[in-house]
Amino acid sequence: MSKKYVLDACSVIAYLVKEEGSDVIETLINDAIEKEAELLMHMINFFEVFYDTWKSQGEATAMIVFELFKKLPVTLIESISDEVLTEAARLKNGYHISVADSFALATAKIHGATLVTSDHHEFDPVEKSGENTFLWIR
Repeated sequence: MSKKYVLDACSVIAYLVKEEGSDVIETLINDAIEKEAELLMHMINFFEVFYDTWKSQGEATAMIVFELFKKLPVTLIESISDEVLTEAARLKNGYHISVADSFALATAKIHGATLVTSDHHEFDPVEKSGENTFLWIR
């Protein structure tokens, strides 16, 4: 059985713009190609990537990023189940994290996955509590 990972927006942005930590994402992508890992991302978190690209580089580049992303071995979760909605609300309330980050974390928890991120500001308190496992890209 392959290990499951949920990517948050900052991990995908790091990969796309070759920031520090992009090598970690590249390794996970290669592992997913080899069926040694399963990569998931909630559409809400991909929206952050899409919006950030649109805002900083324009619509044309955002559309290229979207097409490139669809070719990656990442399962994009497009729906919001009752379970994810409830868990995201609980996590946002309990840890005062952003809405998008609460969905990334809820998706990871519901799927029994490790959350891949560099967002220590949001997730260090969650890791400290033992709520979920994290793979820090930097």
